[in-house]
Amino acid sequence: MVILYFGDIFGRPGRKAVAKALPDLRAQYSPDFIIGNAENLAGGRGVNRRTFQEMVSLGFHGLTSGNHIWDNREVYALMEQDDRILRPANYPSPSDDLRCPGKGFKVFRGGGKALLVVNVLGRVFMDAVECPFGAVDRILAENPSDLPILVDMHADATSEKTAMGWYLDGRVSAVVGSHSHVQTADERILPKGTAYITDVGLSGSFDSAIGMRPEEVIKRFRTRRHFPFVPSKDGPGVSCVVIQVASNNKAQSIERLRFRVELDDSGVEGDGE
Repeated sequence: MVILYFGDIFGRPGRKAVAKALPDLRAQYSPDFIIGNAENLAGGRGVNRRTFQEMVSLGFHGLTSGNHIWDNREVYALMEQDDRILRPANYPSPSDDLRCPGKGFKVFRGGGKALLVVNVLGRVFMDAVECPFGAVDRILAENPSDLPILVDMHADATSEKTAMGWYLDGRVSAVVGSHSHVQTADERILPKGTAYITDVGLSGSFDSAIGMRPEEVIKRFRTRRHFPFVPSKDGPGVSCVVIQVASNNKAQSIERLRFRVELDDSGVEGDGE
């Protein structure tokens, strides 16, 4: 099995860069499943129905997310109608009345194959959520043990992502980190057969401060005043990993890719999304 996973797809530049790159990636790697993180899909803030459908039309089997998943209110209705968009599984649910919409995991099927995708949120430097380690344990206990499994660990702290990789080594096929928007160079196969990378990185504007125009970000740091973030459209590119999984559901390889994509101006101009 071949899994193609894209890091945080940020706004219109990210969506257009992924769309431009996908045909060549398909031709080279023949992925069985295409998964991407969508929490920044609509203008860097959440996902709406139109941007979700745009990714589905490109052939994405499923989309994970993170702490920005609730930024666009359209996602509430979207999750009630379509379970191909995941939210972190460890959002707290103190009662049935207060349970978050959507699901934190799903078994995706296609071409006679199946892949369990799990999405969890870290707790270090993040909002208060339930334990991501316990959440994954519960999901693994509830699902067939003979499936290949991809875990998107959406977290801020490198230590927490690394700990999750080691915790799940041999129990899942891959643990991929998201959220930081900066690709790390530590891809590897852990000793018991789990592919791991701390952060897959940003698919979007490479000439940016993690997706935003540097000018406003610099002003915030220098003055401690509020300046609205403006998504950057300069230097679009793609960050992704290609994971080969053997018939025993152990990872055989993980390849890290990061490259710029040439787009004409019409590919990134528009309504801010």
